[in-house]
Amino acid sequence: MEAVAYHSLRDLQDRHWWFVGRRKIISELIRRLVALPKRARILEAGCGYGGNLAMLGRFGDLDAFEYEDEARSYASALLNKPVAPGFLPDNIGFAGETFDLVAMLDVLEHIDDDVGSLRALRERLCQGGAILITVPAVPWLWSEHDEIHHHKRRYTKAGLKKVLCEAGFEVGDVSYFNTLLFPLALAQRLVSRFSGRKLAADAMPNRFVNGVLERVFAFENRLAGRINLPIGLSLYAIARRA
Repeated sequence: MEAVAYHSLRDLQDRHWWFVGRRKIISELIRRLVALPKRARILEAGCGYGGNLAMLGRFGDLDAFEYEDEARSYASALLNKPVAPGFLPDNIGFAGETFDLVAMLDVLEHIDDDVGSLRALRERLCQGGAILITVPAVPWLWSEHDEIHHHKRRYTKAGLKKVLCEAGFEVGDVSYFNTLLFPLALAQRLVSRFSGRKLAADAMPNRFVNGVLERVFAFENRLAGRINLPIGLSLYAIARRA
């Protein structure tokens, strides 16, 4: 992604409503839908600046890999051990090791070979191990935001299931999330398209707005893993290695 967007991940990941709310939802999905053993081994694929490491680390012994040097160094300090260099699909490291859970959080959409990357991660799962994926959803919502972040695609529910099946996974739960704020995002995109005005780049809202959006988004953690929502800005999937 463009440097300004990449650095915004570092600057916003602890406070911005989207990152905070998404972590709460992911935590609930793991708790409700992934039966992890005691002392589970967990791998985050493409951890960026490490915004999810503390949350994932509560569920087991966590490792991570990241391609970008600056982000890897920053994340290593948060993890209190080295984050491994690696990139998908050809060089993810951890040869001969297996994990109970692989978390791939808004990473797959950046990769040309999504099926090949999923196959490579499947090889790092133990028998019966799970992968948890989040991706941006609804292709017709494509906007300048996707271009700034160098997304290759946005996914449909059927499309995400398809690539997981092609990679050899048994697909379990697939559902939309970030549903309650979908109408607001749709309105923003329609205004942008008809007015020719570009969507604003990632920025920190004022404290009040950020708090309201965080509470609205995080409310969905009550629904996560319990109700299949009909539409949303994002998708999650949980699949297993048979």
